[in-house]
Amino acid sequence: MTAVAVAVQTYDVTGSSFWVGMLGGVGLVPLIVFGLWGGAVADSIDRRALLLIGSLLLWGCTGGLFVQSALGAANLPLLLVLVAAQSAGFAVASSTRGAIVPRLLPTSQVAAANTLSFTTSNVAMLAGPLLAGVLIARSSVTTAYAADAVLFTAALYAAARLPVLPPTGVSRVPGLRSVLDGLAFIGTRPVLSASFAVDIAAMVLAMPRALFPARAQAFGGGAAIGWLFASLAAGAVVVGATSGWIGRVSRQGVALVAAVVVWGLAVAAAGLAENLFLAVVLLAVAGAADLVSAVYRQTILQTYAPDEMRGRMQGVFIVVVAGGPRLGDLRAGATAALAGTRASWVGGGLACAAVVLCALAVPAFRNYRPTDP
Repeated sequence: MTAVAVAVQTYDVTGSSFWVGMLGGVGLVPLIVFGLWGGAVADSIDRRALLLIGSLLLWGCTGGLFVQSALGAANLPLLLVLVAAQSAGFAVASSTRGAIVPRLLPTSQVAAANTLSFTTSNVAMLAGPLLAGVLIARSSVTTAYAADAVLFTAALYAAARLPVLPPTGVSRVPGLRSVLDGLAFIGTRPVLSASFAVDIAAMVLAMPRALFPARAQAFGGGAAIGWLFASLAAGAVVVGATSGWIGRVSRQGVALVAAVVVWGLAVAAAGLAENLFLAVVLLAVAGAADLVSAVYRQTILQTYAPDEMRGRMQGVFIVVVAGGPRLGDLRAGATAALAGTRASWVGGGLACAAVVLCALAVPAFRNYRPTDP
């Protein structure tokens, strides 16, 4: 709900898709810094405690957005500052959460656990935007922020219920050296490098999110913005509910590329849609493909890296997974300002589908199959 509300509020304040895209831009630096640092910390201290700290920061930022809206103090600099702080909390919490999963389950169940995790998240991303669209249309963005702040307490409860998860390897002081060791590990593993490159291409080139407010107005406004934001999650929920086959695919590198090609082509087709219903259906197809690709990216990373590196690997993963869409927002908004909404939307999807096929030229990635350590 907050993602929708802050985008709508920014568009109301500025009237510009460029500044909606800049919401992603301002969150990028704290995402990179705190994602990499948070991953290093997750390899050094109790992961449950670190998850709680990151979640509390996220909760506080949602509360801050509610307060500024309720007081009528909305202005662009304040919105950008709160979004940047929220990005820092998200980076710490998410990198830690990803490192926790393979500690709780055997390798054979990691893909299924990731599918369940991503599906659950997409249920929230489906219900949240739809509810936000209704609340904003019938009340205000303030109401959407308030509802999200209340519901966010469930995330705090879930984190508190985890077992204590101290580091398993040699504990190191989380600093620059630790971060560089993690980056070096990725650089010497073509499987990991290729999977990150595919993800970056998918999100930077084809993410249409920053164009939703402008496109929603073309579709008549009102609750259209909620449907557009919810459509990607709707497709992900459907495929997640029928996802038993995902864990049975052995050539995960090839499957990842195929899923991202479908994502790019579906996004491009949605940009050509002339009515809201068709756009939502096509974006749902894209969302389904995105869930499949996300499961394979996460599973490859979690099963390939040893536990003492998983925090740092997840830090880089969160930087790429969450930073990519933010760069995608920036690219989409800037391109729309120069060439128009449709050119930015359709051109990005087609470019994505073409670029990711290059990953199949990497033999280790093309032939990758997961194995138990």
